[in-house]
Amino acid sequence: MTDLLYSDTEDALRDSVRRMLTERCPASVVTTAYDAAPADFSGVWKTVAVELGLAGLLVPESLGGAGASTREAAVVMEEIGRAAAPVPYLSSAVLATVALLRAGDTGTVPDLAAGAVTGALAVPLSTGPDAAITGVRRTGDGLTGRVTSVAGAHEADVLVVPVAGADGLELHTVRSDAAGVTVTPVLSLDMTRPIADVEFTGAASTRVDDGDAAAAVAEALRCGAVLLASEQLGVAQWCLETTVAYVKERRQFGRAVGSYQAIKHRLADLWLEVGAAQSAARYAADAYARGDDDTAIATAVAQSYCSDVAVHAAEECIQLHGGIGMTWEYPAHLYLKRAKADQLALGVPSRHRARLAELVDLPVA
Repeated sequence: MTDLLYSDTEDALRDSVRRMLTERCPASVVTTAYDAAPADFSGVWKTVAVELGLAGLLVPESLGGAGASTREAAVVMEEIGRAAAPVPYLSSAVLATVALLRAGDTGTVPDLAAGAVTGALAVPLSTGPDAAITGVRRTGDGLTGRVTSVAGAHEADVLVVPVAGADGLELHTVRSDAAGVTVTPVLSLDMTRPIADVEFTGAASTRVDDGDAAAAVAEALRCGAVLLASEQLGVAQWCLETTVAYVKERRQFGRAVGSYQAIKHRLADLWLEVGAAQSAARYAADAYARGDDDTAIATAVAQSYCSDVAVHAAEECIQLHGGIGMTWEYPAHLYLKRAKADQLALGVPSRHRARLAELVDLPVA
């Protein structure tokens, strides 16, 4: 029987992550990501990766990790979503790490697990789990090509690069500060998850795959999509809880705004959506952790649903906060930007719905 309830271990993990992010990433600090001279959040990431040991959550103990599963990683992603935390957990501890694990690499993974280095998978953030990977090729001089909108590239020490080789896709690692590598930050909708364009011009690299790089990249994108749904859940939960608390206190015409029936109906509908999103996200994380045959379907359902719920929750949060919700100082805009950017990441909802139709043999009109 599938148990979607949180275990005692998962609850303890949540408490630790939430406490740390509350102390280190309050909204007043996170909003500085949009300043002309943004704050440096590298210390927060080091706390997450090293002190809490979360960079190696998905890494086997034999390689220096915690040997946990996507259930535990989903809890971390929920809390990152609730805080809109500017840490490269998705790009480094999930996408880059899972790609290297699936490829059979044992050289870089221990360093990623220990938090000694930060990684990034060099594919556009919008890449879905079933997308074809192109852009970089291997020549006699090294790697050549350009990849746009790579999440976490600017803060990464190691780039994990899918490369078009003579016999098919290969997976290479490249130091981000190596000769022939240019990382150019790009203005992003969500500055708490910065993206960058990466260009290779004869860059030296190390091939790390065991001959099935395509499967390694697909596995990383699938795992990323599963866990992104949990981050979207965290965003939606924060928006719902914060809005409910606000409308209980905000008074207009002598009564709390939340006492008006129209407001009650909107929040009741949102509560149902967030509850359903929690079920979808938890089931996807659990199915992936168990290696269930239903994982692909669960992933498509979770991504197609949680993406839209997170955006809806953020929009309702801003609207029901009235004038204060529109201000730059209030953190609601952080969650709308994170929700919208997440909606476009790792495959848009319509693509996941199309994939779901294929998986369940639903005819397309």
